[in-house]
Amino acid sequence: MKMEAKVALSSEEPETMARGDFDDDEEEEHPPLLQTLNHNLTGTVWTAVAHIITAVIGSGVLSLAWSMAQVGWIAGPFSLLLFGFFTLVSAYFICDIHLYFNPKNGNTTMNLSYLQAVHTVLGSKKGVVCGCLVYFSIFKTGVVYTITSATSMRAIRQSNCYHDEGHEAACEFENKYYMLMFGLVQIVASQIPNIFHTKWLSIIASIMSFAYSFIGMGLGLAQVIGKGKVEGSIYGISTTNPTQKVWLVAQAIGDIAFSFNFSLILLEIQSTLRSPPSQKVTMKKASTIAIFTTTIFYLCCGGFGYAAFGDSTPGNLLTGFGFYEPYWLVDLGNACIVLHLVGGYQIYSQTLFAIVERWYAEKFPESTFAKDIRSMKVSSLPEFKLNPLRLCFRSAYVVLTMAVGMLFPYFNEVVAFAGSVIFWPLTIYFPVEMYFVQKKVVPWSGKWIMLRVYTIFCLFVSIFTLAGSIQGLIAKRFG
Repeated sequence: MKMEAKVALSSEEPETMARGDFDDDEEEEHPPLLQTLNHNLTGTVWTAVAHIITAVIGSGVLSLAWSMAQVGWIAGPFSLLLFGFFTLVSAYFICDIHLYFNPKNGNTTMNLSYLQAVHTVLGSKKGVVCGCLVYFSIFKTGVVYTITSATSMRAIRQSNCYHDEGHEAACEFENKYYMLMFGLVQIVASQIPNIFHTKWLSIIASIMSFAYSFIGMGLGLAQVIGKGKVEGSIYGISTTNPTQKVWLVAQAIGDIAFSFNFSLILLEIQSTLRSPPSQKVTMKKASTIAIFTTTIFYLCCGGFGYAAFGDSTPGNLLTGFGFYEPYWLVDLGNACIVLHLVGGYQIYSQTLFAIVERWYAEKFPESTFAKDIRSMKVSSLPEFKLNPLRLCFRSAYVVLTMAVGMLFPYFNEVVAFAGSVIFWPLTIYFPVEMYFVQKKVVPWSGKWIMLRVYTIFCLFVSIFTLAGSIQGLIAKRFG
């Protein structure tokens, strides 16, 4: 699958650009290339921040108190800061690859997606491997969001049940019905044509993410004040089985890794930005603001949750029922989670939809299956154009994420598995390799050695977390 957006530089451009010597810093000095392609784009640093926060602050934030409880008061905050740093480094590397000069053909390529960037910079073989990981990553995010949304919807019903019948009541309900409800909403939402039409969805979703983060922090802080002491220890939860402790620590680190992942959609977000100023400069600023903000939120959510419950910290802060009252605030927090994940699901899925539909259009250019064939108007809503490919493929995709979610409805273990599988290759390895090519880093130079050590360290972390998450899934499914 070859999907390149090649930009041949015209003879009207400066000589350095015509030769292909298009340095990244010249993007600000020679904006005509970007303005020609992006003259109708309206994205700003704040819309980019909204997109990133929508993607980053997702279901992972709910597991951070549990994660911190496994590793303790020193390793917990340190792990959050470390993964925040990893994510920011990756974001800076990926921003630089949006425009790439290919010395073989003298053309400058505008990479509109992560997968396209790997194909363009590292070649087709690594592109195929990356493609498999990208598709898996987007799909697993859809599965996790389905599980989390269903859990939150169920928690709303449980919260009201506990309030009416007492905290010891048997308020247990099936998750699958709520997964079906979430899936029906996503089938409708997935008919949004592309990521350019999701700005309003991202803004709503980012507001919701702030809302339930504040609610979780507030409830945790209120619990600490009510008890008059801070729970927890520097060693985390103690277990009688040292081996089990190792597996739980591995799962906790996997949950943290999942919480910071957004590298896959960075280039899509960057492609929505207007210029000048440079898209690269705007995206780096947006990434810094968003990652700094989310890291602070994560530290507060994880810290307040662990401080409130100590060894009894639930796996999901708002659905594990460490909090029962005020029940309406718990309900509000879970409702905000559901609204946020409706948007977050679309931000990630639109990337996969675009890849598949772009490939189909190039493979079968004469096919009417991928073309809008009928306009529909419902009441005062905007006109809607029916697209057979969009309707069939996207609906089938949503149904598949629901089916897998029903098969493995284990929040912490699925989140850890998802984070461990894709963290190293997509957040660390490919961005570093593209940086080497883009910046022409000399092998065995100081920078080369430092980044290789960085890559190997992160690989060992990923292997450790993957082993722990697999053990947890097997134990839950077959134990």
